[in-house]
Amino acid sequence: MATREEIVDRCQELYDDLNFTSARAWKDAEAGRHVIGFMPMYVPREIIHAAGMLPLGILGGGDQLEVIQGDAYYQSYICRIPRSTIELLLTERLNFVDGMLFPSICDVIRNLSGMWKLLRPDVYAHYFDVPQNYLRDVGGEFYIHELNVLKEGLEKISGRKVTDEALKNSITLYNENRKLTRELYKFRAEKPWLAPSSEIYLINRAGMLIPVEDHNVLIRDYINAAREEDRPKRDNSRVVLSGSFCEQPPLNLIKSIEMAGCYVVDDDYMLVNRWFTKEVPTDCDPMEALSYTFLEASVKMPSCFEPNEDIKGQFLVDTVRENGAEGVIFAAASFCDPALLERPILQDVLNLAEIPHVSFKYSENTGQMQPIREQAGTFADSIKLWS
Repeated sequence: MATREEIVDRCQELYDDLNFTSARAWKDAEAGRHVIGFMPMYVPREIIHAAGMLPLGILGGGDQLEVIQGDAYYQSYICRIPRSTIELLLTERLNFVDGMLFPSICDVIRNLSGMWKLLRPDVYAHYFDVPQNYLRDVGGEFYIHELNVLKEGLEKISGRKVTDEALKNSITLYNENRKLTRELYKFRAEKPWLAPSSEIYLINRAGMLIPVEDHNVLIRDYINAAREEDRPKRDNSRVVLSGSFCEQPPLNLIKSIEMAGCYVVDDDYMLVNRWFTKEVPTDCDPMEALSYTFLEASVKMPSCFEPNEDIKGQFLVDTVRENGAEGVIFAAASFCDPALLERPILQDVLNLAEIPHVSFKYSENTGQMQPIREQAGTFADSIKLWS
């Protein structure tokens, strides 16, 4: 079994590689293979997998990519991820992708799907919508229709039918992936000094770039290796991080929060592999299973409709309590409408629950970490002194 350092180094290589070498190698290894990219947030990767394709997370260019051409396509007062995604496209870093999925996150991502179609009309692009009604016979039927539209589009690319059997097998694999991811997060919440947030982030990020079978092995190996380590335990403040579900923060920002004296015991980075809070059933129609699980067991977050407005924000209080956290750090991308519009509501709920919180904004290419480190450090100190 690989050591923890070897596992983390491998994930760091995947994180740094903006040419997606691993995904290219997977595609080239066998004739007839296809790769389908998707933007952050939930997409039914099970359907992509059942079609024999590789789901590939396209999470922007981070702080390594200089955006030049991408700036010409968007105004300055929106988040950076659409500009860096267009930059990846125009610089041929995504020239091997056979299709792109744009999940329902916000108007910016909706418009990005249109921009992709204008620039690459020959490449499949699909805006993947989700229900805003959570009744099975209304939103459930709508979502089943959307899932079938996606399936048919992928079948045209792959040239093969997505059978119920193949889909159930894929659901089983992704159920395991979600289970392992929950175990990983539980392990960090219990012993955050053995599983730093920056390492957990890299482990999850790798899952956006490699086959699910490989990622399942990687998570198991990391947990087993990390448990055997003897790393120092510090008197850090335990915090939950909220608001980073779409445009991802630089890795150095995550490390800076840790260096400031915080143990991040839960977060909302890359919710793709944590979207469902329970297993998707495999003993019924798979499309119905995916649809109804989405309706009844989705995580709570700003881009997801909350049918019960009376409990809006309670999920964050529950997250704090369940993970033994002492406070919340709101970290949202600049101009992220869903996160920034939701923040005042969540802050009010935290105030009622007497849970300390602090907030700041970032961009995926944020370079100056000292102000963020000082702000997080002051927050951690205030928790220890006065909470």
